Amino acid sequence: MKKLLGLLLTIVFGLTLAVGALAEEKAKAKGKPSGIKERTVQKTATVQAIDLDKRVVTLKGEKGNVFDLQVGEEAKNLPQVKVGDLVTVKYYESLAFEVTKPGQAVGVGATAGVAAAKPGEKPAGVAAGQVTITATVEAIDAKKQYVTLKGPDGKTKEIKVKDPKNLVNVKVGDQVAITYTEALAIEVEAAKKKK
Repeated sequence: MKKLLGLLLTIVFGLTLAVGALAEEKAKAKGKPSGIKERTVQKTATVQAIDLDKRVVTLKGEKGNVFDLQVGEEAKNLPQVKVGDLVTVKYYESLAFEVTKPGQAVGVGATAGVAAAKPGEKPAGVAAGQVTITATVEAIDAKKQYVTLKGPDGKTKEIKVKDPKNLVNVKVGDQVAITYTEALAIEVEAAKKKK
């Protein structure tokens, strides 16, 4: 299962990095801005209690905080979890953008994937998804560093531009392809035996 989780996460991360690198490469060639922001968080908690009927696991975090986690029906191996087991959660997200001339946007779509442990194994799973939307630049306020984007649903949103350089070579009518990626991996390890 560890190999499968690792492979799926590697594929998702690779896709995100490829989208970001491709966007940056294209944008540099066209003189249009692009970029990617990403983060990864890993947390470990210890199982304190399990209510199989209600499918609730009580966990104690790294800083001593205790919280309940509702476990969905898709987790078939919940009965394998024992008090004292360690639960490791890895969360990854990224946001990539690319500005293009009208009609040159990279596309709109969504992808998702899920994998779970085999029956009888300790619970583990990974879920990943990626969404790309294209918005059109409706207005630019270079002085205040704002751009107004119109999404595929027809609604507009004002966005504060952090780096004023990103407004250079951007014109009303340009398109912005925005790709959001997230992945969540959960793995349960048996409790460490006391020496």
